Amino acid sequence: MFKGCVLCLTAAGALSVGSLVLEGAAQSKDTQKVPMPQPGVPQIMTMDGRYVRAAYNNEGYVVLGYKLANLSVGEEWLLLEVVFTLRKNVPDYDLTRDSVTLDTPGGTTLKLPTVAEYRKVNLNALQARERVQRDSINYFPPNADQACSLQFFTDLENRPMSWEKTELTDRRACVGRLYFQVPGGITYGQHWLNVKFANSVVRVPFRILTKEEDDLLDKHYKDFKKQVDEAFKKKK
Repeated sequence: MFKGCVLCLTAAGALSVGSLVLEGAAQSKDTQKVPMPQPGVPQIMTMDGRYVRAAYNNEGYVVLGYKLANLSVGEEWLLLEVVFTLRKNVPDYDLTRDSVTLDTPGGTTLKLPTVAEYRKVNLNALQARERVQRDSINYFPPNADQACSLQFFTDLENRPMSWEKTELTDRRACVGRLYFQVPGGITYGQHWLNVKFANSVVRVPFRILTKEEDDLLDKHYKDFKKQVDEAFKKKK
């Protein structure tokens, strides 16, 4: 578990942008560096790995892994791995299914499917691929030292029941899978995972990359653990 104090926003309405993403085709062999897309809400988005993204504000912290999604262009179901937790000393909050949405490049906002909708399709092949086509998302703020399971979706043969809500606390890092049914299939471009906390929304950007974009940025992703350590290290 990482040790250190929580990094706070220096101004309530300030937006700190430190990560870089590709917004269009490159004009040269060098990486085209442009500011991260603006979330429209106050938050910090300084953490990115190859297929891992994190965003947080004074209230909530979200990590997502999307390697499988980046390899699933054209498919109808999008799977994301996520971590949700609260910042230190934030009151407990019940995160419901309706608290999580996905914005697609076409401007559509998708809700999580119901358990009944999820169970109508067989996603065993997608889940099997996810077990090998994934990156670690086990990066939490130092206050979140207890693991919990995010179970919006479970299959009929599994013993645990699915939950319509999960209690978030500043000590619990809740880990799980999210599924979205994407009409017309997953497309290249900028996506946003939106997570509504009690008093704010955290928007996590992730881009489904073309082969050319992926090759271009291959050597420019930063070590995620180092970013977390730096963000939450103790102040001297």
